[in-house]
Amino acid sequence: MRRTQYVPTTDWLPLDKSPFLMRVVILTDAAQVARRAADVICQCVNKKPDAVLGLATGGTPLGAYRELAERFSRGQISFSHCTSFNLDEYVGLPVSHPESYRSFMDRHLFSLTDFASDRCFLPDGNAADFEQACLEYERGIAEAGGIDLQLLGIGSDGHIAFNEPGSSLSSRTRLKALTQQTREDNARFFSSIEEVPELAVTMGIGTILDAKQVLLLATGSGKASAVRAFIEGPVTSQVPASALQLHPHVTVLLDEAAAAWLVRRPYYDHVESIQRRLEQATKAPSEG
Repeated sequence: MRRTQYVPTTDWLPLDKSPFLMRVVILTDAAQVARRAADVICQCVNKKPDAVLGLATGGTPLGAYRELAERFSRGQISFSHCTSFNLDEYVGLPVSHPESYRSFMDRHLFSLTDFASDRCFLPDGNAADFEQACLEYERGIAEAGGIDLQLLGIGSDGHIAFNEPGSSLSSRTRLKALTQQTREDNARFFSSIEEVPELAVTMGIGTILDAKQVLLLATGSGKASAVRAFIEGPVTSQVPASALQLHPHVTVLLDEAAAAWLVRRPYYDHVESIQRRLEQATKAPSEG
C-alpha cells in the first residue's frame, strides 16, 4: 500500500511562535546565543514598536545587549516607543552604585540605545514601604498592557529572577532573601561576598508567567545541571524555572556547554529542524 507523505499546513503558524510549548534551541556558543536572542527581541519590537519588554541583568544577557546596541547604532532597530520592566533590584544599594541593576542597565543598554528614560522601570530597592512599592510595580506592568517579551537567565540552582528554590509558583513582585549560593554566584561583581546584599526585590514566578512570551538564555557548563532540571525534570518550586513548562510560549536558547546534560538532546534538535522547516514554508509564499 502506497503511503501519502504528510505535508503540514502552515497558514496558521505565526513566524514568531512555535507549535511546541517549549522551544529548546541548542547553538554552538555564547556568541550565537546572543545573536539569536537579539533576533527574537528585534522581531518582537519590529512587530510591535511600543512593545513592553521584561529585561534581565547578570552576565548571560550581556552579549545580547551588546548585539542590540550595535544594531541600534547601525539604524536597524529603535526602542524609542518601548517600555521596559526589569526583573529585580538589590535592596539597600544606592541607585548610583555601580552594581545596582539600574546602573547595570544604564551602562549596558539604556545609554547605548534610544530607550526613553521615563519608560524604563526597575523595582525600588530603597523603598520606604516595600509592600506598597511591589503592589505599584505590579500595577505599572498591568497598566502598560502586560509584558510582551520577558528575557530571563537562570541561576545555577534553577532560580529565575531572584525567585530562589522554594518560591511559590504563583508569587508576585515581593521582597526576597537571597540564598548563600546566589550571593556566592554574584560575588564576582563585588569586591567580596560580604558586599553582596542579602535581600532583593523581585518579580514573582506568577508575574513572569503572565508575560506573553518568554525567552530564557543559558550559557556555560555551570548552568548544565539547572538546565536539565528545569527542562526535563518535574515542575517543582525547588527548581523555580521549571514553572516555565506551564507557559504556552517559551523559547530556550542554550550553548553546547549549557545543553551538555540534556538526556533528550536528539529530540530537541529534531523538533527544532521541524520548526525551522515550518517557518521557511510559511515565509515562502510572501517571498515568491
